[in-house]
Amino acid sequence: MKDHDAAATEAERRRLRWRCRRGMRELDVLLERWLDRYWDEADRAHRAAFERLLANEDDALWAWVTGRSSPEDVELVTLVEQLVAPAGGRDRRPDG
Repeated sequence: MKDHDAAATEAERRRLRWRCRRGMRELDVLLERWLDRYWDEADRAHRAAFERLLANEDDALWAWVTGRSSPEDVELVTLVEQLVAPAGGRDRRPDG
């Protein structure tokens, strides 16, 4: 059963990585970095929020990560903050 769970987890990660591929390389990098850093430890609510984030248009995502606007969904605000956190800096974990 563990092999099946591991295969399902890997398939989900591949599906999400594909969804992280956008029309803009800068967004690709930010989204894939979040996936690599936080997905495994994220709870169900944060995973659902990340999938909601991915459902948005590139223009909205870019406006959010550049600070020109902000999502109305509070959980997405937290994700955007994590997306733009410096690679080596202290950033907020999905649990708080």
